[in-house]
Amino acid sequence: MRINMAQSCAALVLIFGLASVMCKADRKGLHQSATRKIQGHVDDTFRLAAYYGDHMVLQRAPESAILWGYAPIGSYINISFAGAMYSDVANPGMFGPNVGVWKIMLDPQPASGPTSITISCNTTVGAIQKIQLKDVLFGDVWVCSGQSNMQFPVKKVYNATAELKASSQYTNVRVMTISRDNTTTPLYDIRNITLPWSLPSPSSLGGTDYFSAVCWFFGRDLYDAYGVPIGLVESAWGGTRIQVWSPPDVIDKCGDAAKTSKQTVNQTTEEAADDLMGLITPKPPTASSQLWNAMIHPLLNMTIKGAIWYQGEQNTGRPDSYKCLFPNMIASWRDKWHVGSNGQTNAVFPFGFVQLCTSTRPEIGNIGGFPVLRWHQTTDYGYAPNPAMPNVFMATALDLPDLQSTISPVHPRDKQDVGLRLSLAARGIAYGEKSLVYQGPFPTKITVDESQLTILVMYDNIGSDHIKLVGASGFEVCCSFQDTCQANDVWLPLPVLSLTNIYAITLSYDCLMAKPVALRYLWRDYPCTFKDCTVYTEKNNLPALPFVLPLN
Repeated sequence: MRINMAQSCAALVLIFGLASVMCKADRKGLHQSATRKIQGHVDDTFRLAAYYGDHMVLQRAPESAILWGYAPIGSYINISFAGAMYSDVANPGMFGPNVGVWKIMLDPQPASGPTSITISCNTTVGAIQKIQLKDVLFGDVWVCSGQSNMQFPVKKVYNATAELKASSQYTNVRVMTISRDNTTTPLYDIRNITLPWSLPSPSSLGGTDYFSAVCWFFGRDLYDAYGVPIGLVESAWGGTRIQVWSPPDVIDKCGDAAKTSKQTVNQTTEEAADDLMGLITPKPPTASSQLWNAMIHPLLNMTIKGAIWYQGEQNTGRPDSYKCLFPNMIASWRDKWHVGSNGQTNAVFPFGFVQLCTSTRPEIGNIGGFPVLRWHQTTDYGYAPNPAMPNVFMATALDLPDLQSTISPVHPRDKQDVGLRLSLAARGIAYGEKSLVYQGPFPTKITVDESQLTILVMYDNIGSDHIKLVGASGFEVCCSFQDTCQANDVWLPLPVLSLTNIYAITLSYDCLMAKPVALRYLWRDYPCTFKDCTVYTEKNNLPALPFVLPLN
């Protein structure tokens, strides 16, 4: 029976450059069409996009999951699932003279599974071919991207053997690793998968087909919090700058300072450290947008819950452009994912990131590019979300240094705390736990008492929690004869006089004849030893965030 594709259909805007529709059609008619036994040649172009497969997680309600793939042009595609039938026709695309593209949106599904999905193809020459997806879950799908600290595998973390052994109990968390690939033009499907959709186990997380430690611990901790299936898609490459992950419109918007090329970028110490871990083999591309083209753009048809990001070390040599690139990359990813998934992925989907730890050669007292990069990661607000970065959440790693790391201090092995902090922040922002303290303290008010030569720093952004003092002071004051801090002004370290109350500390200063005009905190490449910065929350032991703020 020929399906009237105008019935119950919504026009789609595809990234494939073709016009198509998806619909849930008349169930009776579709049932008759799908069950007709027609013999004939089965065209081998009928297949799903590369990143679908057994054991996968599809996005749960309220969003609708999307399945898409290839078939001979004009073929009828029918999907049978959960008592419903769906259909589409394979339309001409850009993949070959007889290769059509089909795309079907399922009804929103609650968190559930495992289940099976059957997809059949009825070609114009009367052949029928079927694909059955098995052990499919519906839950939340998160994409994990960035450079080496996102790519850092589970098998290299602290207590790796125990972590890998424990992973097998998380049967409702599923993982997939996209292979490193780059192109000068956008791809519409992934060319290679390093680790296809898999259940977590010592072999899947810790074998030659590695998986991201930060991504794993983030997803595992979310599952512990909610019991909802979690799908984790790693798409990362060590030694890469943000420019190679950014769409061309972002590079254009941020101007010449943001542009990179193979001819103008030399290997940094961070990239050399990534070489030690084998995470930049083959060598990463340096030309703008190449990893966006090959490792993010092909995923845009997939409905996702959100994304997490651990990157920036490679940009610390020239950190200034990050303030423009990062928020605009997030906005561009969101816009394009929303369109590619036919409006199913939230147009402002939750986006989390890790505020950087330390460099390859951390030295006490050295400032370098890391403090500026950390500040620009927040678009100079110091915290997230903020007005320039809505629905963005952050976990800081600056107090988790690992100077004895066998693969360089830029790659700290404690990824468990990073994943936990990211999951707390996601619970607060992406999942709306309003009472949860998910981020470290940040000043809400700073008061200078010139008669007492003290500075009161108020931290009352932590709900029912309160602050505690742990390490030595990381506070500094800029003393100046001007109203703002000048390049030649001196920053003086400040002792902490007291924990004034559960939300405030008092600092002592002496600028002699000058006046205090700015205050900064943890403004160093290596600001403190492991979990030994100055200010933390009492309950979740979250470190206060670094900042540089005027005192006017």
